[in-house]
Amino acid sequence: MRLATIQTSAGPRAAVKDGHSYVDLHATDSSMPKSMRDMINGGATTLKAASQACRLPKAIRYDEAVVKLLAPILAPPKIICLGLNYRDHAIESGAAIPKEPILFSKYATALIGHEEAIVLPPVSREVDYEAELVIVVGKRSRNVKPAEAMSYVAGYTIGHDVSARDWQLKKEGKQWMVGKTFDTFAPTGPAIVTADELTDPHHLPIRLRLNGQTMQDSNTSQMIFDVPSVLAYLSQVFTLEPGDLIFTGTPPGVGFARKPPLFLKAGDVVEVEIEGIGVLRNPVVQG
Repeated sequence: MRLATIQTSAGPRAAVKDGHSYVDLHATDSSMPKSMRDMINGGATTLKAASQACRLPKAIRYDEAVVKLLAPILAPPKIICLGLNYRDHAIESGAAIPKEPILFSKYATALIGHEEAIVLPPVSREVDYEAELVIVVGKRSRNVKPAEAMSYVAGYTIGHDVSARDWQLKKEGKQWMVGKTFDTFAPTGPAIVTADELTDPHHLPIRLRLNGQTMQDSNTSQMIFDVPSVLAYLSQVFTLEPGDLIFTGTPPGVGFARKPPLFLKAGDVVEVEIEGIGVLRNPVVQG
C-alpha cells in the first residue's frame, strides 16, 4: 500500500492511495486512526483494515489532482539521519570512508510535504540539496539483530536532507545538526510505500533533479550501511519507536562539492525520485 497524510477540512488525516484518489480512512470508518503515526503503531491489523476500507462503497475519496499532501508523518518521535553513507559522496566531501554510521538529527519543525516550499533562511547563503531514502520504523525495538531487523520496518518514503553548508561546515566545531534542521529542511513524501510492497530497498535508482537537470544519479545498492545494519546499530543506543524516520544518506553530486559550488536559490524547483516510491517535488523560496 501507499500511505499518505492529506489535508482535509477536518484537519490532517491518514489516507491510502487507491488508483487516482486518496481514501480518508477515519472519514470512511470512524474506528480507523486519524494520524499516520497511529496507523503505523496499529501494525498489521490496522494496515489490513486500511486496505479493506478502500473497497467500501462509502469510502471518502479525494482526487489526487487536487488533494494537498502533507509530510506522511507529521510528528515522528525521532528524525535520525546518517551522514556520508554513500562511498562516492564521502570521497567527494573529502572525508574518510566511515567505519560506523555517522549520525545527526533533525527536528519535526523541519518537516514539509510534497509541493511545499523550502524556505531559504536569511542567515545562510549556502543551502544545498541531498536526495535520500527514508526508513519508516514500524515497531518498538531495542537491540535488534540484523537478521531480524527488516521485520521492524513499516515502509519507506523519499526524503530531501536540505543542508545549510555554511552553518554545518564553517561554524566553530562544525554544527551538523544546526545546519541540517532549519525550518522546511526535511521534505518527505509524497507517500509511504509499505514494506510488503517494496521488499528490497537496496537496489533502487535514486536521483535528484534541479530545475529539470539531473544532479544526483545513483542507486541505494551503493549505501555503505544497509537497512538491517542501520537499525541494529541505532537500536543498541536508543529505543526505536513506531513512526521514527531514518534518513539513510545521500549519493554523490551535491552542490557544495561541485566546481564551482552550486547552492539553492529562490525560484528553483527540486525533485527527488526513487524508483518504486515516486517523486518528491518542492519549490524554493527566499525567507
